[in-house]
Amino acid sequence: MSYRHIAFAAALAGTALTTQAFACEPRAVIELFTSQGCSSCPPADRLMGELARDPSLVTMSLAVDYWDYLGWKDTLAIHGHANRERAYANARGDGQVYTPQAVINGVVHVLGSDKAAIEAAIATTRSDTAPLTLPVVMTVEDGKVTVNVPAATGEQRSGEVWLCPITGKAEVTIRRGENSGRTLNYYNVVRRWVKLGDWKGEAQTFTLPLAQLSEAEVSLSDIDHLAVIVQSGVAAKPGLMLGAATASLH
Repeated sequence: MSYRHIAFAAALAGTALTTQAFACEPRAVIELFTSQGCSSCPPADRLMGELARDPSLVTMSLAVDYWDYLGWKDTLAIHGHANRERAYANARGDGQVYTPQAVINGVVHVLGSDKAAIEAAIATTRSDTAPLTLPVVMTVEDGKVTVNVPAATGEQRSGEVWLCPITGKAEVTIRRGENSGRTLNYYNVVRRWVKLGDWKGEAQTFTLPLAQLSEAEVSLSDIDHLAVIVQSGVAAKPGLMLGAATASLH
């Protein structure tokens, strides 16, 4: 899967910033596949802003580029997000790829602007598949991020560990396409995916210097926090969310 890089200031590596993730287990990871070129997406984007205030949810906006041909190049899109959405559709076997699409806990999709459907999907996944049973802990301290994943206690004993730098709110004025002339807000925008490693059912610790996330496309001031997910399957066939956490950078 190809993902675009973001910028983190190398100077951060020398800071003494310390933050910790959720004190309790999150109840859902919500991924919204959205596009600035989609006239049906703004209600879903607003809903993500509302859901982002719920500390029991890990919410992530994944901007896609497959509507760029309509006349506006999405300024937040990563091509790998379209690949991820298609991988989900293939894993489910339903072939459903659209915007705004919300994927809940890696296994159920619903219309991203339908709050009731999202809440129902959260309830369904929690009763049917037992997601997010791994109490993942993430800390940011002394210029590095550390993720602790405990040993398995249930049937799920392997997965991939992904770190996502996130912009909490991005305001974009759209000049062309279906949303031409509108200024829209996007919430918890994923700017990059970094694979920390593979979890193999045993207690593991993953550490990464923040300076290694440095590139030239997005400044450190644009990044509010990090999210980490532990997900069953592989990138080409993602499955159930096993654990997740967030940590602030400010």
